[in-house]
Amino acid sequence: MSGTALGALGAEWTKLRTIPGTIWLLLTAVVVTGAVSAAAVASTTCRSGAVCPVDPAKLSLTGIDVGQAVVAILAVLAISGEYSSGMILLTLTAVPHRLVVLAAKAVVVTGLVLAAGTVGVLASVLAGRLILPGHGFTPADGYELVSLAHGPVLRAAAGSVLYLALIALLSLGAAAVVREQALAIGAVLGLLYLFPIVAGAVSDPTWQRHLQQLGPMTAGLAIQATVGLRGLPLSPWAGLGVLAAWAAGALLAGALVLRWRDA
Repeated sequence: MSGTALGALGAEWTKLRTIPGTIWLLLTAVVVTGAVSAAAVASTTCRSGAVCPVDPAKLSLTGIDVGQAVVAILAVLAISGEYSSGMILLTLTAVPHRLVVLAAKAVVVTGLVLAAGTVGVLASVLAGRLILPGHGFTPADGYELVSLAHGPVLRAAAGSVLYLALIALLSLGAAAVVREQALAIGAVLGLLYLFPIVAGAVSDPTWQRHLQQLGPMTAGLAIQATVGLRGLPLSPWAGLGVLAAWAAGALLAGALVLRWRDA
């Protein structure tokens, strides 16, 4: 790795870790993810002997649906905050290679989100493991215990961490294009949550399925499913691949705008 790239990584790491908002957003992402997941499993009960259409692993990871919003805001602020403060001019003066700057931001943001996401997901899995058996989801009733020792649950948990990292990259790319904080946050959150709303409002099952396959959130969260996989619009890893394509497209657009547009 070149000295320029190492210097850019060091600079981005220093900037992000010394901004108080970064730590608070990471802590918020962890707490919100774990708390929402715990609330979701605590509010779900299945009577003994009944067949409930619930995926225990996916239910235990419900907090990702909300925690991703905090991750998106963190990633947007990593670049749009510099535009609003004017610091981007100093950054690009210190590191004239703009794509190196974007790559450094992507690496640092991804690392932080992976760390926070891992903690939040582990807390969610723990909540499912401890709470669900007392709510009727037991092996005796045909439900696997939520445990990372179970292959599908491990895939759902690890995939959820990767999901959050991809959401961060998607948000970073979008912010590099839009630059303005509020507009970038609104665009990313709208993209994430609009597809499920529209898909739910569409009556045609074919179009509904297509929207679920195309939406970054609906496609990406397929990675959490551990039961009924044949009925999914996309297989778990294919769904995460769709989100990866969205993130790659956003980063490419952001790189082009950053490369050719004045700061």
